[in-house]
Amino acid sequence: MDPDSHASGHQYRRIVLCADDFGMNPAVNAGILSLAGRGRLSATSLLVDGPAARRDTAALQASGLQVGLHLNFTESFGQPGLCLPLGTLIRTAWLGRLPGDAVRETVRRQLALFQDIMGRAPDYVDGHQHVHQLPCIRDALLESLPEPRDGRPWVRDVGRPRMAGLPPRLRFKAAVIAGLGAAGLRQRARARGYAFNPGFLGVYDFQGGVPAYEGWMRRWLASCCDGDVLMCHPALGAEGADSLSAQRQAEYEVLAGPLMGRLLAEHHLTIEGAVDRP
Repeated sequence: MDPDSHASGHQYRRIVLCADDFGMNPAVNAGILSLAGRGRLSATSLLVDGPAARRDTAALQASGLQVGLHLNFTESFGQPGLCLPLGTLIRTAWLGRLPGDAVRETVRRQLALFQDIMGRAPDYVDGHQHVHQLPCIRDALLESLPEPRDGRPWVRDVGRPRMAGLPPRLRFKAAVIAGLGAAGLRQRARARGYAFNPGFLGVYDFQGGVPAYEGWMRRWLASCCDGDVLMCHPALGAEGADSLSAQRQAEYEVLAGPLMGRLLAEHHLTIEGAVDRP
């Protein structure tokens, strides 16, 4: 943890600062590992079929980060199993028309591949484009996860977004994401004994560069509660094939910079897990 993000005499709240898309490309991996070394992340979510999923395994294992499965049903890397455009997946799931056997096989294959890459089960699970909460997929996921022990694996809950200070368009986006199945996932996860986060932040439009991201970060950190998950998507360096490359780099700049430390101190926040890292 950064020394400038801590001050004595206050009750500090913990946030789980989680970087999605590890394995997407080398620039994403580099950004996440750099932030881990700076004590600016708690966790990262692994795309097991991503082109760079195995590129930095040793560094990821040594990073001290929690590592979760970033369950993917929408991003094609040429992998086997069910993969659909997001809109098609959502419609088909809510119409009850997803093929159950194919969904279960896709979930189990990704969990097995995570085990093969990391040498262990995931610390938590979430979904690329939040697909883990969709009908059929959420049931297959919970049926396939290891039994919970000591709070792990936990499940990302996107259904209780903190939206104070956000403009209507981002409130709407966060509400739509939450409405795609979060309540059903939470109910099922609770019944099976899985832990989940109390609140969720980090939803925005992936535009505006550093100035916009600094503004959103100010709002998110001002409304964080203890144990909330703040999602991010950083990268270090350009990646031409990634349509979000420029904004990922902007996220990295903000997360790695001095403003982040000042905001953490101002709002009496610590990044969960960072204090335990060398």
